[in-house]
Parts: sequence; C-alpha cells; structure tokens
Amino acid sequence: MTRTQDEKPLFEPGLIPAPGAVLDWCDGRHFDRWQDRPCELCDKPTPIRSHYGEPVNKACAEDWIAAHPVEARLGRFASDVQPKRRHDDDHA
Repeated sequence: MTRTQDEKPLFEPGLIPAPGAVLDWCDGRHFDRWQDRPCELCDKPTPIRSHYGEPVNKACAEDWIAAHPVEARLGRFASDVQPKRRHDDDHA
C-alpha cells in the first residue's frame, strides 16, 4: 500500500516522534480486531493500523522513523493526539 500526499488519515494524527522515540498508539482505532494483515514494512501479520489504515507493526513504524528521519517529517507514522490536561487553576 503506497500512500499519496492527497490521502487523508482515518483519524487525526498527532506529533511525529523523534527518531528513536516510541509512538503513542493507545487509541483503539489502531487495532483491527477482525483481521490481521501483512505489515507494510516486514510482511508479518499484524492487527495494528496506522492513522492512514496502513497495516504496520508499531515497532516497525518506530524503526522506519529512525531510519528515515527526513521522510518521517511528512507524517507517514505519528503518535495519537494527546488531550489537553486541565490544570487546577484552569477551573478554580
């Protein structure tokens, strides 16, 4: 599956981690409980999906970011959007 620049993510991606950092993929939409598909990077079966629906192991995506730091800035793999934390003084 080759993604073009015009494709929209299935849900909003967050920040792209620095090379060597881990992806935060806690959102359940990263998991396809019905079907394992071959990882786009290693061909091993995986239920994990990127924000674009691309089947990919999380570790493979992290390794890809580390090996392709310039391309990674285009957002092929990104962490989930983090909810803003409320501070005590925000609702006092």
